[in-house]
This record gives sequence, C-alpha cells and structure tokens, in this order.
Amino acid sequence: MAIKVQVVFYSSHGHIYKMAEAVAAGANEVDDVEVTLLQVPELVPDDVLEKSGAKAARQAFAHVPVATVDHLPEADAIIFGTPTRFGNMCAQMRNFLDQTGGLWVKGALIGKVGSVFTSTATQHGGQETTLTSFHTTLLHQGMVIVGLPYSEARQMSMDAITGGSPYGASTITAGDGSRMPSENELAMARFQGRHVAEIAKKLAQK
Repeated sequence: MAIKVQVVFYSSHGHIYKMAEAVAAGANEVDDVEVTLLQVPELVPDDVLEKSGAKAARQAFAHVPVATVDHLPEADAIIFGTPTRFGNMCAQMRNFLDQTGGLWVKGALIGKVGSVFTSTATQHGGQETTLTSFHTTLLHQGMVIVGLPYSEARQMSMDAITGGSPYGASTITAGDGSRMPSENELAMARFQGRHVAEIAKKLAQK
C-alpha cells in the first residue's frame, strides 16, 4: 500500500508554491509514495489581492485543489507550507488549522508525521519562530515532528544568502517579493520532502 504524503500550503505571490512543488518532488523520489498538493482557502477579498499583485501571481497555482480538514486524516504525513506574518504563520493557515478541533477530539492525526517550511521577506524575518510555533499545533494533534537535519548540509552554506534551518526549509523573498527561491533553497525543500516520506514509510512498516 502506498504511503500518502500531503503538501498543504498557502502562498500569496508564489514563493511558497515553488517551495511546495520542490517538497512534493522530493517526496515523490521515494518508492511507493503518493503525493498530493493542496492549498488552504484564501481569506483576503479579491480587490485587496488585486491591489497587492497577489491575484495575478496566484493564477500560477489556481489549478491546485483547495484543502479541507477532512483531507488530513487520509495522509500518513503532512508537510505544511506557510509564509511568515510578523514571526508567525499567516492568517489563512491559522484559520485552516483552527478548524481541526474535531480531528483533535477524535485523535485523528495522532502518530502521523508533520513537518513545516516557510518564507520571510528578510534574512532574519522570523523563519525559525514561524516554524517552531507551528510545531506547537502539530504537537497538540499528536503528530511526529520532522525537521531538516544537518545531514542536509546546504543549510550551512555561507557563500550566498539562503534560508534553511534544522526546523525546516525556508526561502527569503525580499521586501518587494522580487526574489524567488534559490536552487539551494529548493534543494533543501526537496530534501525535506524526501526525508519526511522516508520516515513515514519506515513508521508504516512497524
């Protein structure tokens, strides 16, 4: 039976979507793994999205199905992607997770693998606080948290500005959103996807 990995993300201008694609590609490298890419619902009104340029940017991933909390129990592993908002997850992701109370009551996510990746506008814009604060919700759900181990040595790169930490893959977008994920950051995202899938597969064999 195939191991089911969900990559559940929110992206406003496409940075997290690019990272989500890389995470999914990494998970797909593992045999007998089925990967599903899902995006959480948008909360921002269309006119606001239009003014910010997000509406046009979101067309690139308009084809990705919208997640519901009912999707989550189907997975063996869930890898969440969220941009940082003031050192924490975005409102869209928080709103989505706040709807999982029924799953918590049933213990529906206990024992499933959980992992997180993120983006910030600046190099020190809250990547680690977003990842570790996100982990709190996963712990309440009883999930097994997987980060980005230092065997992925690209997170220690010093020859260029780059995201990445032991808590998860990340990218830096620049204040105006002009910087898309670098190859180093995408490689870390692929590693994380593959690593999570491999651990989920081992846990399923126990």
